[in-house]
Amino acid sequence: MMSARMSTLASLRGDIERLEAHEDGYAPHKAALGHAGADAALRGGLALAAVHEVFCEGHQSAAATGFIAGLAGRVAPRRPLVWVRQDFSEIESGALSMSGLAELGLDPRCLVTVRAANSESALRTAADALACDALGAVVLDVWGETRQLDLVASRKLTLAAQASGVTGLLLRIAATPSPSTAETRWIVRAAHSPPTANAAPWSAWGAPVFDAELIRNRHGPVGRWIMEWNCDECLFRQPAANSQPVAAAPAYRSHQAAVHLRERRAG
Repeated sequence: MMSARMSTLASLRGDIERLEAHEDGYAPHKAALGHAGADAALRGGLALAAVHEVFCEGHQSAAATGFIAGLAGRVAPRRPLVWVRQDFSEIESGALSMSGLAELGLDPRCLVTVRAANSESALRTAADALACDALGAVVLDVWGETRQLDLVASRKLTLAAQASGVTGLLLRIAATPSPSTAETRWIVRAAHSPPTANAAPWSAWGAPVFDAELIRNRHGPVGRWIMEWNCDECLFRQPAANSQPVAAAPAYRSHQAAVHLRERRAG
């Protein structure tokens, strides 16, 4: 019995080492995100037929959900997307909004949502979905720490994604990052979104903006960027330096008055 366990453990370690190996010939198909800094770190974009993780704190669930929806839109445009959610995620953060996804530029008609009673059921469903090569991507959305999503489960998801060509996106809300075979791992927070210039007051909210930190990248450097989602073009980009109109100083105001005003504001 002990010999069989040791053999199984050795085989598992070997598989993981092969998945983690930095091979010179590594050249997967990739989907460019659109953000120059992130794409440079990812050597051209997010790897397809792989697993990627997005972590966030509980109060940042809306931001992380929007970010992973953007990733899904980049890796699988106009292809079927299966979104598997643990029931507890829906209780804590609410149901997915089809109109909200449409405003982000995704086609709700391509989305199939699955509610799972617990994390174990959600994991099994996601693994089955990843084996279906008719899909473009699979999102596994779970809340909190869960022992089922260990290194072995991560390996199974990665192997399924590689075999089918389907990209797996794991949304881990209120969870702590742990060792896995994921291609990339992100921590996402909401960033300031200035109102759109010249917009009507009732529609003046700006584009979604994310503080995205890449803390694991199997084949390149890590980094942190402010990434704005362009809902019309369905891609990420660097936010404009001055996204709001700035009033020009009156021509008659003296230089001393302008200096005095800046000093008052600084004080």
